[in-house]
Amino acid sequence: TVFERSKVPLTKWLLATALLTSSKKGISAHQIHRMLGVTYKTAWFMMHRIREAMAPAAGSEPPLGGRGKVVEADETYIGKSNEVPRKKQFRGGGYSHKMKVLSLVERGGKIRSMKFKDGTKLEIGDLVRKNIHPESILHTDGSRAYFEIGASKKHEFVDHAISYVGYGPAGRKVHTNTLEGFFSVFKRGMVGTYQHCGEQHLNRYLAEFDFRANNREKFGVNDAMRAAKVLEAINGKRLTYRRTSEA
Repeated sequence: TVFERSKVPLTKWLLATALLTSSKKGISAHQIHRMLGVTYKTAWFMMHRIREAMAPAAGSEPPLGGRGKVVEADETYIGKSNEVPRKKQFRGGGYSHKMKVLSLVERGGKIRSMKFKDGTKLEIGDLVRKNIHPESILHTDGSRAYFEIGASKKHEFVDHAISYVGYGPAGRKVHTNTLEGFFSVFKRGMVGTYQHCGEQHLNRYLAEFDFRANNREKFGVNDAMRAAKVLEAINGKRLTYRRTSEA
């Protein structure tokens, strides 16, 4: 489990889990260090172990959406990428030097986020196709990265230069506002709470924010139930200190 070979008392693990799952924008390792009386290094490692438990097992989740269901797709950019050589950081536009995140959300349902590398049509298209049901209705902004996907599935988009909400067939609203709201919380957490994030750790932070979004009050999950869900998922997810640096 994530607790394996830990010298930290179980009571402190349970409290750290409760604090992380109940804080909308996360809680810093410095705060855990002060509240639980452990070293900063221990608090930092504990937080990453708990995030590891929050992340779904690879291949365990079904595609988002389904026939007639709307899935929103959008990307955001944060921080500074440490995977892009310094000489190439500002080539190709204003976001080339940043860490890149793609999120998908089934309208009224679950969200799924992942980092990506270049943002080419091929890369974005591959990620979207792997994660959404082929009969879903895809809603995006006007980014050209999604246009190739639209050739193989139903794709509706809104031009944000004109409006944040468009209208499709039968008056259906076309927007990515669900993801805009998620990105707002995510960015405030990453900038205000965590402040610094190496790209090799980004997927675990995404798992944390996805987990809280997918297990919130709207879906009938309170703070205690959210913490219990993490504890139910700790088996087989041991994270060593060395592995925390793996992307």
